[in-house]
Amino acid sequence: MKAAIYCRLSEEDRNKQFETDDSNSIQNQKAMLLQYAMEQRWEVYNLYSDDDYAGSDRRRPEFNRLLEDAKAHRFDIVLCKTQSRFTRELELVEKYIHGLFPIWGIRFVSIVDNADTANKGNKKSRQINGLVNEWYLEDMSENIRSVLTNRRQNGFHIGAFALYGYKKDPDQKGHLIIDEEAAAVVREVFTLFSQGYGKTAIARMLNDRGIPNPTEYKRLHGLRYQQPKRKNSTLWKYFAISDMLTNEIYIGNMVQGKYGSVSYKTKQNKPRPQSEWYRVERTHEAIIDRPLWNRVQSMIAERAKPFDCGTVGLFARKAICANCGYTMRSSKNRGRHYLQCSNRHVAKDACIGSFISVEKLERMVIDELNRLAAAYLDKDELERSIEFCENLQGQKRQLLETLSAYEKKIAEYTKGLRDLYMDKVKGLLNDSDFSALSKEFSSEKSRLERVLLDGQRQLAELEDRIAVGDNRKALAERYVNLEHLTREIVEILIDHITVGKRIPGTRDVPIEIHWNF
Repeated sequence: MKAAIYCRLSEEDRNKQFETDDSNSIQNQKAMLLQYAMEQRWEVYNLYSDDDYAGSDRRRPEFNRLLEDAKAHRFDIVLCKTQSRFTRELELVEKYIHGLFPIWGIRFVSIVDNADTANKGNKKSRQINGLVNEWYLEDMSENIRSVLTNRRQNGFHIGAFALYGYKKDPDQKGHLIIDEEAAAVVREVFTLFSQGYGKTAIARMLNDRGIPNPTEYKRLHGLRYQQPKRKNSTLWKYFAISDMLTNEIYIGNMVQGKYGSVSYKTKQNKPRPQSEWYRVERTHEAIIDRPLWNRVQSMIAERAKPFDCGTVGLFARKAICANCGYTMRSSKNRGRHYLQCSNRHVAKDACIGSFISVEKLERMVIDELNRLAAAYLDKDELERSIEFCENLQGQKRQLLETLSAYEKKIAEYTKGLRDLYMDKVKGLLNDSDFSALSKEFSSEKSRLERVLLDGQRQLAELEDRIAVGDNRKALAERYVNLEHLTREIVEILIDHITVGKRIPGTRDVPIEIHWNF
């Protein structure tokens, strides 16, 4: 019998309080498992070891190599110290230990918690172990989230790396100090913009002088910052300049929480609304003074164009240059909208420059979508399967619950204002405290009233749609018989599109659509 030994050490295992807790080290795991395999007279096929990986991380390199070898049946047994060393997720316990391993003819054994798939009687205990490990992950995630939220609310920097222009204070955890070398570039960017230079022009000037962009700067200074695996990743781009010019950290305010994790089970993050950001003023020394900052923000507001919900924003952040991997930017010429590589103008020979009209790209996407629909979708079955009205009723119930919560909050603030006034009359509050508190209460109450009004409008629209009746057929046709795309459809159906350079001698532009399905 051939056995594959799997060991895992996570960061949590490194922070043990007692020497006796060292049993989770990689060396001790290996020794224990090799001894057990020898006692059982199993031949050790290979030893797979992931160092510094959590039990919920599905991207563990050795873990995935183990699964590939198991699928190829290169061994007969997977041997671990405990089931949680293999995975802490109940979903993966069911998928592999109870699902695919038996199909592949692989036996799973963990020696401390006595899990053994050859023993049919302990399946329930393995499932209970999986459930306990799942609860552990969830509790640990909530505890970490609570600690990080508290630190953000108190203005401590919690990121792995400081923002370009700053570095972590070695004497005070969570505090930023100015990195003068990078800060000089930040000041120059703000100054150039205030003098009328555009963001692309500023990026080109920095690239021409060979100044490394923030990512490359971190790498050159020995920080373990993951470099994007794409061409020209060391160049300054339009978006880097744009983000820098609006980041309040440069005026001494700590702004965090712009992105939040989808779930503790995945590394994926999604943008959070600005109302949920954590913003604390005057937490560190400013690089940009207030007059320059205010002048730049005013110029940005003057240059801002209203968002066009038509063809201009149709493929925003979805079209990517096939040559260099960067997001394509929109432009307009003689009333027509185009997408071009954002690298075309930032440096000499940065990219060959992908280019396509929005109209042409829309037609190519529609043609491919209709081809897929004709080939794979049963239209009648699709109409029957869409429970349109039931879905709308569910949306209505959820919206009503949300509106009810807003109404309760508004009532609380109304009562709070009344109580504040009574405290002032009784002499419990002085005028300045009353003014500050009532202003804060009134501001939040007004905000909630605006949100409530907007929600009531949404509810009215929803009720109108429900009143129209079951339009499942129209909904199905919306996706299988398209003539034009909308931004909503693009968001739902398309992850991204790579666009190549026009084929010489033709009008054909190669594209590759990466769907969300």
